[in-house]
Amino acid sequence: MRLLLINHYAGSPRHGMEYRPYYLAREWVRAGHTVQIVAAAYSHVRAVQPEDVAAPRDETIDGIAYRWLPAPRYVGNGVGRVRNIAAFLARLWREAPALARAFRPEVVIASSTYPMDIWVARRIARRAGAKLVHEVHDLWPASPIELSGLSPRHPFIRLCQKAEDDACRDADVVVSMLPKVADHLAAHGLDLKKLHIVPNGIVPEDWAAAPAPLDATIAAHVAAQRAAGRTVVVYAGSHGTPNALDVLLDAARLVQDEPYAFVLVGDGHEKARLLRRAADEGIANLRLFDPVPKAQIPSLLALADIAYIGWLRQPLYRFGIAPNKLMDYMMAGVPVLHSVEAGNDAVAEAGCGLTVAPESAPAVADGLRRLAAVPAAERRAMGERGRAFVLAHHAYPVLARRFIEAVS
Repeated sequence: MRLLLINHYAGSPRHGMEYRPYYLAREWVRAGHTVQIVAAAYSHVRAVQPEDVAAPRDETIDGIAYRWLPAPRYVGNGVGRVRNIAAFLARLWREAPALARAFRPEVVIASSTYPMDIWVARRIARRAGAKLVHEVHDLWPASPIELSGLSPRHPFIRLCQKAEDDACRDADVVVSMLPKVADHLAAHGLDLKKLHIVPNGIVPEDWAAAPAPLDATIAAHVAAQRAAGRTVVVYAGSHGTPNALDVLLDAARLVQDEPYAFVLVGDGHEKARLLRRAADEGIANLRLFDPVPKAQIPSLLALADIAYIGWLRQPLYRFGIAPNKLMDYMMAGVPVLHSVEAGNDAVAEAGCGLTVAPESAPAVADGLRRLAAVPAAERRAMGERGRAFVLAHHAYPVLARRFIEAVS
């Protein structure tokens, strides 16, 4: 098939996040499909932006055709980001007729986190006689309402709601990364026969080769902690408000007199404050390190006794969660301590660790003690169950095939 994937934030191994469009497209190309990705030339989640994009620019990455459309830079989630979205969609709207003629897609996928790209995707699909697909990453406008406190009457929220309603009505297929969205989407007009769940995933080949050596400073620190007989607890990922890392710092304080070492690797808008807090409060059993390249993550997690992931107590998570870092933890075969209350829980489903209440440092501390007390052989068995679960349900070759089956 000829698949056109519209994802404002699409990245690649060269550019950084978002990786999902690249990994799905690469599997589709390997299966014999032709894929065109259209993305904005600037995205806040990319580590590296495409070069020299004053006008639309085409390039091919691993057999995938990328078309970068000019869009202004921005910082944060304010007016600048809205302008960036508007510029991308306006440019793609103007290009839609030519794109429909030149590429002749059989499937058009609207996949930009925000739902307004459904209108451009619909325009292209109708001109090309193609199947229209809406992919749900986060639920908008529910996410900005519940996470950012925007009023349902805010003009931007009304726009998002109109787009979500139109997507539920007009899409031939809806693919959701979140597993518990059926009732919500049905309330907005979706015929649930159109709904298919295709969650986030991992790339098995990234774990097949020898991992890249870990940053020497982190490796030396972890080696020293293990030599001292401490249980090493690793968090690898973004240091933002949704990651609830203050709870982990609180838990570290509660177990300061016990043999634990906390290693946090990553970056984010909360990183500087967390560093100051750890220093001001003298949390001596915890160290924060700069992010490492994705290729070093297997080496980092191989040194962990327990991998930690935490969430805020947020009603929005009733629709389900799909965290990439959890897939990495499970693929690494490390037992997971999961601090969450959500519509789904892969740790519980796989039996690869322990789930405790969110926003509760005592619950996290108790969970650490319980996992550390599990015999080493059973912890290894937990890790093996997690790895088997990911390979069966979250490997990109599996997910790409499920996606094609949904849209065929």
